[in-house]
Amino acid sequence: ELVSMIVNHLKRQGLFDQFRRDCLADVDTKPAYQNLRQRVDNFVSNHLATHTWSPHLNKNQLRNNIRQQVLKSGMLESGIDRIISQVVDPKINHTFRPQVEKAVHEFLATLNHKEEAGPSTAPSEEKTDVSITVQGII
Repeated sequence: ELVSMIVNHLKRQGLFDQFRRDCLADVDTKPAYQNLRQRVDNFVSNHLATHTWSPHLNKNQLRNNIRQQVLKSGMLESGIDRIISQVVDPKINHTFRPQVEKAVHEFLATLNHKEEAGPSTAPSEEKTDVSITVQGII
């Protein structure tokens, strides 16, 4: 329950949206993305080269077939893993973790403040356990 409360707090602050924007802003500049895009473009071009255009060509069926072939090839999985390692991984310790830790500490401070303001039914040992649990999460 505590973890979901913290996650909801992070969402309300827009932290996940900010992380998503930061990562998406960097994606197209990374070699892994450019490489994957080139590989998919080449794959699609080669696939289309085997088809003769006609007015009766079912474009939706052709598009779905290409999509399935790209997915079967496995190039997306490996390419996305490389993109994550180039875009997300470098930001984890230097950008994301400090911001998440700060937000969690602020949340816990407000949680502790609310507990202190209201009647406390929980023994102090349980409060300590909550802090230890949160430190294990971060």
